[in-house]
Amino acid sequence: MERKRHHVVVVGGGIAGLAAAWYLGRAGDRVRVTVLDSAPRVGGKLLAAEVAGVQTDVGAEAMLARRPEGKELARLAGLGDELRTPGTTRGAILTRGTPRPLPAGQVMGVPSDLGALARSGILSPGGLARTPLDLVLPATLIDTDVSVAAYIRARMGAEVVDRLVEPLLGGVYAGRVERLSLDATMPKIAMAARSERSLLNAARHIAAEAPKDAGPVFTSLREGMGSLPGAVAAASGALVRTGVTVRELRRTGDGWRLVTGPVPDPEVVEADAVVLATPATPTSRLLAQEAPAAAAELARIEYASMAIVTLAYPRAAFPRLPEGSGYLVPAVDRRPVKAVTFSSVKWPHLAEADPDLVLLRCSIGRLGEEAVLQREDTELVALATAEMAEVMGVRGLPLDSRVTRWGGSLPQYEVGHLDRVARIRAAVADQPGLALCGAAYDGVGIPAVISTARTAAARILDHLDPAGEWRKEESKAR
Repeated sequence: MERKRHHVVVVGGGIAGLAAAWYLGRAGDRVRVTVLDSAPRVGGKLLAAEVAGVQTDVGAEAMLARRPEGKELARLAGLGDELRTPGTTRGAILTRGTPRPLPAGQVMGVPSDLGALARSGILSPGGLARTPLDLVLPATLIDTDVSVAAYIRARMGAEVVDRLVEPLLGGVYAGRVERLSLDATMPKIAMAARSERSLLNAARHIAAEAPKDAGPVFTSLREGMGSLPGAVAAASGALVRTGVTVRELRRTGDGWRLVTGPVPDPEVVEADAVVLATPATPTSRLLAQEAPAAAAELARIEYASMAIVTLAYPRAAFPRLPEGSGYLVPAVDRRPVKAVTFSSVKWPHLAEADPDLVLLRCSIGRLGEEAVLQREDTELVALATAEMAEVMGVRGLPLDSRVTRWGGSLPQYEVGHLDRVARIRAAVADQPGLALCGAAYDGVGIPAVISTARTAAARILDHLDPAGEWRKEESKAR
């Protein structure tokens, strides 16, 4: 009897969907995979482009090296020799017009070393005096999820929140600490909040337990993280179709029916199983009929928009070459640029590509600051160049620039996020042959997103092959 070859459709061609396609491919000829994406290209928020003749990332520029999923997928896609480590990760906070180094031992902005905090110069004398009161204040009892700002402000005061924690979390989520979930965005701090009276002592314990010889925190690829999606797509063996919008998803007797294409000329795609690797809003629309409870929860996940302005200057434009990887800007200072990365300094392979250039990128836009993103590209470039002239003393105009807009790109992990994700997954668990993955769930970083893809693929393969034959195929492949 001929073995049935199952058809799995992955909706979404970002790194989550492409990773899911790769992991589904572990089943060998038992499964054929189709990836559908509405965009004209695959890759989602991973994109590299030439600026002044140098290939550089204009989307996500790095992934955590201390989580294995990203590096593992790069190697599986044939890019193991392309992995690169940063030349420096020494970051700073722009305070009172000057970039000041992040204090040693901080845990996502929470200080653990009062001496290092004082030497950094980031806080005012009043803010410094307020911080150690955490040691003598009564316990702040946490028995449910709260906002990052509410808990840390109660323990260490407003300046630690505004000038340390918010810039670091803002660099990840482009969000507001008044709304971000402590449990979802700072899990180690949240755990300590339930067991230790002092946040300062908790941060000391977390910092002390951090591995001292774990290697670089971040890694990237020689041709940029934007080179990863194409390599994964090719290695997956999936049929990848771009420019295809999925408008409807419905259950059939033994599988799923997807409706794509324009309303006057629809195309129906039949599948035995489906992975939705789209952002929360389109995922919500697709689940409205078959999993309304999950759809309602997904619709409540808000997204922030941002833009990356990449600039290329002649090296001589800098009175002194930047020494660190870049700096973050506190939202309370109300500057349009929220972060600057000195790409040529952070990534030596970019400097090697053209030693006479300094490549850098300015991030613009936070949640609630959409108005600035409505400006023309030329205006955003002007904001970025003015920032470089004021803060770094850069002379003249850049040789080249590029504005890349990322509308609705960063999911906001607001208070109650973990419970919301649990409810979404419980609702989807009732739908055989359906799985979700992406940045909306367990983390916005590339390794975390890939992890959700691997879990989604395993769920689908276990549904299609309850006997677990695909796991034997995977073991042989290893």
